[in-house]
Amino acid sequence: MIPRTIYPSIEYGIRYKPVTLITGARQVGKTTICGEIVREKGFNYVSLADGRERALAIQDPEMFLRVHPTPLIIDEAQYAPGLFDVIEGIIDREKFERGTNNGMYILTGSQMYNLMENVSQSMAGRVSIVDMSPLSMNEILGRKEEPFRVDFERNILRSIEKVIPVDDVFKMIVRGGYPELYGQPEMDTSRFYSDYVETYIERDVSQVINLKDKLQFRRFMEYIASITGQELVYDHIANALGISIKTVQSWIGVLVAGEIVYLLQPFVPRSNVKSITKRPKLYFRDTGLACYLARIFDPETLRIGYLGGHMVETFIINEIMKSYSNNSEKAGFSYYRDSNGNEVDLVILRDGVLTLVECKAGMTYDSGDVRSFSRLEGSDYAVGPSCILCLTEKAYPIKDGVYALPISSI
Repeated sequence: MIPRTIYPSIEYGIRYKPVTLITGARQVGKTTICGEIVREKGFNYVSLADGRERALAIQDPEMFLRVHPTPLIIDEAQYAPGLFDVIEGIIDREKFERGTNNGMYILTGSQMYNLMENVSQSMAGRVSIVDMSPLSMNEILGRKEEPFRVDFERNILRSIEKVIPVDDVFKMIVRGGYPELYGQPEMDTSRFYSDYVETYIERDVSQVINLKDKLQFRRFMEYIASITGQELVYDHIANALGISIKTVQSWIGVLVAGEIVYLLQPFVPRSNVKSITKRPKLYFRDTGLACYLARIFDPETLRIGYLGGHMVETFIINEIMKSYSNNSEKAGFSYYRDSNGNEVDLVILRDGVLTLVECKAGMTYDSGDVRSFSRLEGSDYAVGPSCILCLTEKAYPIKDGVYALPISSI
């Protein structure tokens, strides 16, 4: 099993909260990491994917929790929302009688909105929330993961430590980050994603909405994959697919709830609010799934095709965001675009300082490629060292405080 960077965050939740909630898309490794907790920490385990266990949890949650004592992991907890109120009573009683209730339950699920709604209603303040992503590049490479920062000397050392050839970057993008693909390297990528999409639509989507036309929803997913890294324009999608804007909005919400996609909001400086694009950009959380849905089945097709740049951008931004979330580090992520065509792919706000990041699928760049960076100088926040993350294998300076960095420096 590939060690997961996020494991210490789960241990922290067990130590300091009565309930730890592990969310994340289907097959990102939640069950696997729960198995590790069972072996290392002696938790009991039950999955509500089991029909009999699910029926008992729904029909008689109190009996279910008596049958399965603490410390307990409940996998796929979203199937039995009635459990949450009963768990609340148990952990409160434990606190009153024994003075401590930490580390009693771990709940997992792949429908974050449903889980969070139940948690906020029943167990607010009693839960540590851990969101798991697909494997990061660093986890796949087997090296330490740390929150990405632009520190030229450190970035050089990190990129030298592990040089990633361009061909390998595109292979990684097409393969994606689902753990099963790396636990079984001989597994066919397309077959894995074919099964994944079918299971996701049949189980997860049908759980959230009454889906009448599953084929149309699949076409919708394929279209959305083709616009990863682009502005989300609801009427364009509606017109392309012949569905209503209301349906598009609902289905985007389903993909967000299932952590298939996320929406990156625009950065809006107070100095020029009127000229700033207000629409979010849409990104797939896993490039392998996006490539499969966009019918890109091999690295060479991706490299020469029109979606190559958008997939590289999606991959880079995902890896940066995972480097923070896997280490439980907080930062603000957004993008910048104004009516004059100035754009910055990623704006990171941390400790009152902006880091500006351009994501490129080439190797050689100069100061002309970061002209848009100047648009954020003089905003509410200082602009710190910034960069172009691209397919170069060696880092180099572009101008004062701005560098071209290899993807391996993340």
